[in-house]
Amino acid sequence: MRDVQSEPANHEIPLDRVGVRDIIYPIKVLDRENGMQKTIARINLYCNLPHNYRGTHMSRFIEVLNAHLDNITPNNIRELLSDIRTRLQAEKAHVDINFIYFLKKRAPITGAESFMNYEARFVAELGDKFDFITEITVPVNTLCPCSKEISDRGAHNQRAEILISVRMKKMVWLEDLIKYGEESASSPLYALLKRPDEKYVTEHAYDNPRFVEDVAREVAHRLDNNENIIWYFIQVTSFESIHNHNAFACVRKDKENKGRRRL
Repeated sequence: MRDVQSEPANHEIPLDRVGVRDIIYPIKVLDRENGMQKTIARINLYCNLPHNYRGTHMSRFIEVLNAHLDNITPNNIRELLSDIRTRLQAEKAHVDINFIYFLKKRAPITGAESFMNYEARFVAELGDKFDFITEITVPVNTLCPCSKEISDRGAHNQRAEILISVRMKKMVWLEDLIKYGEESASSPLYALLKRPDEKYVTEHAYDNPRFVEDVAREVAHRLDNNENIIWYFIQVTSFESIHNHNAFACVRKDKENKGRRRL
């Protein structure tokens, strides 16, 4: 059959990325407590396309993905990208894996168990070098220090999200990144709280007021102290309860180059 994709392009312009997006796919990821965790991912797979090819072969991306469904780890992802480069005859390959990661959490007082879900993401590229980023979004609670200071009764609080992206030289568990985020906020969130738990969480937040700036710095301090993390990006968004806008803070640092860089 005629291979239309391999025919010359009308314009000899190389393309940075071509491929398939939004593949809904069952995957397994490493779980510190249970070894492996099954979940569902939304996956993007790309490669570069030279100027002399009209198109890429979409089916080959899926074939490569099918061959690597047993587990999704940094080592496995590197092999997946290497196979994409080989099958597509490309210089660079890129993968973006978005999935839900579950942790079983106990309520702080009653110990009632429930599953918390976190949005996780693996982003990797293989060209001359291999680049791998792990990302997790941690939902938390923040209580405004200013509101607490100026109010005679209570203080406004709200849900917030902490996005943590890291490059690492050795394995850093998602559980550790989640812990860094939750410890840096006014209080963690839980899927199940009984009344004694709710009382504790409310009072714990009141005793730990945090601006988004405070949260970003607290997370950065913890990542600075983890020698296996060589680069990070932190983004904190507070969904304000008494304002018609959200509060925001972010910081990025390349620890190997010993410097911070503003976005």
